[in-house]
Amino acid sequence: MYHSARAKTRVQEPFGDKVFNAINLLIMVLMLLIILYPLYFIVIASFSDPNLVNSGQVLFWPRGYTIEGYTRMLNHDDLWRGYRNSLIYTAGGTLFSLVVTIPAAFTLANRHTRGKRLFTFIFTFTMMFSGGMIPTYLVVKQLDLINTPWILMINGGFTAYNLVVSRTFMQTIPQELLEAAEIDGTSVWQCFFQIVLPLSKAIIAVMALFYGVARWNDYFSALIYTSDQELVPLQMVLRRILLQSESVASSASGSDPETMAMMARISELMKYCVIIAASVPAMLVYPFVQKHFVKGVMLGSLKG
Repeated sequence: MYHSARAKTRVQEPFGDKVFNAINLLIMVLMLLIILYPLYFIVIASFSDPNLVNSGQVLFWPRGYTIEGYTRMLNHDDLWRGYRNSLIYTAGGTLFSLVVTIPAAFTLANRHTRGKRLFTFIFTFTMMFSGGMIPTYLVVKQLDLINTPWILMINGGFTAYNLVVSRTFMQTIPQELLEAAEIDGTSVWQCFFQIVLPLSKAIIAVMALFYGVARWNDYFSALIYTSDQELVPLQMVLRRILLQSESVASSASGSDPETMAMMARISELMKYCVIIAASVPAMLVYPFVQKHFVKGVMLGSLKG
């Protein structure tokens, strides 16, 4: 009797809502497929015959299976050195960025900080205006950071946008909690490390992802500030491999048609392999911070 009464009083979902939800789900699935297919295509193209890829015969699975592109790419001795350098620059640069951004965000989010509006304006002003490439290079040169690994970890280690997002997130932490800790005799540093940081895991994960991906994909800083081949990151190594394969293909223009076709085929195949080599590490890290990503971004963008 009780269960039947509950079933009768249960509110039935209107037919219009069911149609809307079904259409919404269909649209989301189509958008997901549109986003994922290019990534999937690059993967299958890296294992397929470039001639079949260019002729449009590779759509959903590899054809003319080959690993020649990966074999040639892995034969470059400086590839693993580039991986090592990029891992060091990404880890060190991300740590440096978090050390700068998170405490600054905590300070600007504190209602008792004097002049926080002025400092916020100064930081956000840099989002619209910057010194430019040449003044930045001159400053780096005066600091003797040219051809050092430090410039690849420090340069671009702070962005005003990430500071604003982090500050907005920390404004959601109840100020009463911090004031109660202050009354109990907690110092500012204890409050930051024992209360704020444990409550800010979501935004820290998001900022680590933002800074880490930007640092991993950065090749322009290495292109400008380093000429020592022992310091170049992975992106520069992959760029060199790609340019070498294209130059070899172009230099074979005076050769017989069979050699020209083979060099062009290898050059085309290397493009897809280079994309995979550069993307896989970031894609492996993302699942570990994905659960914090949406929470951190939404709280940091909608509040305040």
